[in-house]
Amino acid sequence: MKTYDQILNEIHQKQFAPIYFLTGDEPYFIDMISDTIENEALDEADRAFNQIVVYGRDVDVETIANHARSFPMMGDRMVVIVKEAQDVKDLDKFEPYLDTLPDTTLLVFVYKYKKFDKRKTLAKKIDKMGVWFESKALRDYNIPGWIQSYLKGEGYSITPKATQMLADYLGTDLHKVANELKKLIIALPKNKSIDDADVERNIGISKDFNVFELQNAIGNRDVLKANRIVNYFGDNTKENPLLVTAISLYGFFAKLIKLHHTQDKSQGNLASVLGVAPYFVRDYQTAARNYPPQVCIRNISILREFDMKSKGYDSGDTSEKDLYREMIFKLMH
Repeated sequence: MKTYDQILNEIHQKQFAPIYFLTGDEPYFIDMISDTIENEALDEADRAFNQIVVYGRDVDVETIANHARSFPMMGDRMVVIVKEAQDVKDLDKFEPYLDTLPDTTLLVFVYKYKKFDKRKTLAKKIDKMGVWFESKALRDYNIPGWIQSYLKGEGYSITPKATQMLADYLGTDLHKVANELKKLIIALPKNKSIDDADVERNIGISKDFNVFELQNAIGNRDVLKANRIVNYFGDNTKENPLLVTAISLYGFFAKLIKLHHTQDKSQGNLASVLGVAPYFVRDYQTAARNYPPQVCIRNISILREFDMKSKGYDSGDTSEKDLYREMIFKLMH
């Protein structure tokens, strides 16, 4: 199976497969491949005659086949893109039509938000004659590396702190992450090393009041700093919802439990086990000394409690700011 980068490189070099089936639960990679085909498979002048884009909810298998068996008009290629292909009824019944497609057809199925069953005959046949791509969602610990890689491809570097600020704030929605990174690219000169001040100015994430700094304050048992941050969060709950903070801190204490139970505590191994840059390993080691395993387990229970309270369970009339204060007190005492 070809990788995302391999597929894009081949498209840029005008090396097209006859058929692409793009499926999986991460829409970003699927959209990037299909958009690149849509923009580069034909010259702009040819698209009006030789490119057809349809949506799964509006077509059936026979209609797709009829489009795909059409010949190009005054051109070398007919491009047919089926977007939202997961909405096509009985899509697996398209398999018999694969043998009837002209050599001039480039057919793309955009099947998002879930995986097509690769055990079906349609999947097996497409995998042999074209490109089958399964787009897998990234986990939260993959996001910092993806941010660095994305910016490197655009001619930028970024500091570890700025990377983690973005990852903590933006989450795992790659479309959202990419859109925010484009803001930095537009605003900053090429070859710039992006730092936390750049992120604060252009993305709006405070370099002093963010989840990354809160984790450090908790890890260092800096009660004063932690309370300053949660007071800020409590005054700006729209940008800093308790639920999101609780989820991030859950991940923080889960990493500490991993650290406690890892035999090889070398920097390189811990960075791999924890899914963080080596730069941050020392911070986790400090936090682990301050929070032994039983306390980490207790704190995960506390965070589950406040996850529920943030959703309105057993919180009464308590404000989100007061819930923040109560949560931090329980975690650090």
